[in-house]
Amino acid sequence: MLDTCKLKGACNLPFVYNKKINTAGTSNADVPLADPGMYQLDITLRRGQSLAARDRGGTSDPYVKFKIGGKEVFRSKIIHKNLNPVWEEKSCIFVEHLREPLYIKVFDYDFGLQDDFMGSAFLDLTQLELNRPTDVTLTLKDPHYPDHYLGIILLSVILTPKEGEHRDVTYGRPSLPVLGFCRAELQSMYDQNAQFQTQSLRLSDVHRKSQLWRGIVSITLIEGRDLKAMDSNGLSDPYVKFRLGHQKYKSKIMPKTLNPQWREQFDFHLYEERGGIIDITAWDKDAGKRDDFIGRCQVDLSSLSREQTHKLELQLEEGEGHLVLLVTLTASATVSISDLSINSLEDQKEREEILRRYSPLRIFHNLKDVGFLQVKVIRAEGLMVADVTGKSDPFCVVELNNDRLLTHTVYKNLNPEWNKIFTFNIKDIHSVLEVTVYDEDRDRSADFLGKVAIPLLSIQNGEQKAYVLKNKQLTGPTKGVIYLEIDVIFNAVKASLRTLIPKEQKYIEEENRLSKQLLLRNFIRMKRCVMVLVNAAYFVNSCFDWDSPPRSLAAFVLFLFVVWNFELYMIPLVLLLLLTWNYFLIISGKDNRQRDTVVEDMLEDEEEEDDKDDKDSEKKGFINKIYAIQEVCISVQNILDEVASFGERIKNTFNWTVPFLSWLAIVAFCVFTVILYFIPLRYIVLVWGINKFTKKLRSPYAIDNNELLDFLSRVPSDVQVVQYQELKPDPSHSPCKRKKNNLG
Repeated sequence: MLDTCKLKGACNLPFVYNKKINTAGTSNADVPLADPGMYQLDITLRRGQSLAARDRGGTSDPYVKFKIGGKEVFRSKIIHKNLNPVWEEKSCIFVEHLREPLYIKVFDYDFGLQDDFMGSAFLDLTQLELNRPTDVTLTLKDPHYPDHYLGIILLSVILTPKEGEHRDVTYGRPSLPVLGFCRAELQSMYDQNAQFQTQSLRLSDVHRKSQLWRGIVSITLIEGRDLKAMDSNGLSDPYVKFRLGHQKYKSKIMPKTLNPQWREQFDFHLYEERGGIIDITAWDKDAGKRDDFIGRCQVDLSSLSREQTHKLELQLEEGEGHLVLLVTLTASATVSISDLSINSLEDQKEREEILRRYSPLRIFHNLKDVGFLQVKVIRAEGLMVADVTGKSDPFCVVELNNDRLLTHTVYKNLNPEWNKIFTFNIKDIHSVLEVTVYDEDRDRSADFLGKVAIPLLSIQNGEQKAYVLKNKQLTGPTKGVIYLEIDVIFNAVKASLRTLIPKEQKYIEEENRLSKQLLLRNFIRMKRCVMVLVNAAYFVNSCFDWDSPPRSLAAFVLFLFVVWNFELYMIPLVLLLLLTWNYFLIISGKDNRQRDTVVEDMLEDEEEEDDKDDKDSEKKGFINKIYAIQEVCISVQNILDEVASFGERIKNTFNWTVPFLSWLAIVAFCVFTVILYFIPLRYIVLVWGINKFTKKLRSPYAIDNNELLDFLSRVPSDVQVVQYQELKPDPSHSPCKRKKNNLG
């Protein structure tokens, strides 16, 4: 039983009372126990009864949100067309303060529209007994219509104190008003629990940003068999959604088939030793209206053995057909957080071990482990004011692909010092390190203060640098700088081989939205790529028309020479010469690469439009009414972006925008030139055909990919080049000048 103890008005702290029952059945005196500082709340969402109808057919598609302290900590799956849904979903939540109740909100899912509210309730955690399962029945209410009956939600909960085990999320003692003998009595408790006190981070931050994962589950979606036909033509356009906690993944859409072949691979992080449950739903894509539900299934990871690949054929519930998956659970120690005093690279033995792990002699040992990244987050200066007090409560999030960690919060400070070291294993040397600074808010989501994006290949090892913080779109500066020291160690051969396989897809990305400025930007980018071909065609035509006789004569002689002596190996040879020519131009100081001010201007305009859209979004709801048109426009917008990016990536390969990739292209062109020179074309085509015909026989579950497209996906487009550019810091942020100013 939980209660609150007030000691002479001096302090107001929660205590745990342990009632001991003697053999006679009477209760002994209440004995106060120190609050362990962290609790584990295990929730089982059982079912709902007599829920409110929100759809035209007299039904609803209900799902449940759980919130603590204004932050969402769990969201259930959607039960379609059911007013008495059965979920039977489990979730494990870490609770910091029992004073904050657990809020339960039920919504009706509406595809493409705002979800309808179906009622809410709350659970007072102080009324739960520790270490004892409790069945809870909650009556849903609408605060605006308290007399309306909206049904009930049934839960089972267990509250357990966590003692001695917690992640290094944030540090420092809680600033509670402890006075007089309260301080003396509680001093030992604070000393024992200071290592896992979390001052005011919400649970979603613990789960989604900073908790170190215990392993990785690697999932390969192979195929579907005999799926349910949802379209009038007797077929479907199926895709699959996966969810593990807050982690989500959506497969590509396979048009007009009941036996789709996906061959997609992705990874989720495991936060719980028990593994958790992966929710899988299959859908039929319908343009312009709500997608049709095909079926669902689940994978209980606790039932699978680790370090072993499992082939699963899952029967779809509430539908027809099967899904075939490969699931592998592996232990992981790829990330860590420590203080500056614990530095792996400064320890000579550890540094030698890391260098040995990624030496050229260990090329074929664990090809997925490309390198090692160490990030020192030292401090920030001159941050933006986010609170009414004229200060901010900044913390820093460090992201590498799907690896996401954060520092502790420094309260009421515009010049915070974190002095933390983050380490990551590198899976792709072409990844971009993202460092974002937020202001922590007690009652709402964190405020954005600034961000930098740093490609790993642009990092200079061991150099402490001041990075100017940028806005959300990474198009211009915002207030403040952040001081980082980054080291990258990697195996170049492994990195080159990994360049030719598909990139890891991020499962936490912002959804695309319609933007006329973005649409215009992508159109202009594609137009510029097309104009290169048009201008080349005009040039060739001018040679045919003899507009310039000397030029036409030279072109005619060159045409006769090339056609008479042409061999296939000359194609990669010409591309090789073009790369080499641009390289010598760069090292000689005659860099012909121009800063793309057009793209920068468009990005700035887009940022201004985004700000206007944010202000007007509450007033204008017409996009919801023309969702079908919006979806088409977004598709066109994305296609323009892909086409423009493709042309820009080819240009940037030859412009030496990323020297590592340009050198890799030179090696490839050399190899292709030699192969095409010495080996007849018919033999090359024969080997290619044999490989294509036997690939399915040799590796039935191989994931299809195109090495050339995978290579180009690592080359940044012009937009990404602008986003990854470092901004020059304000000279006033220089430590030397700051010292002089202080002396003055």
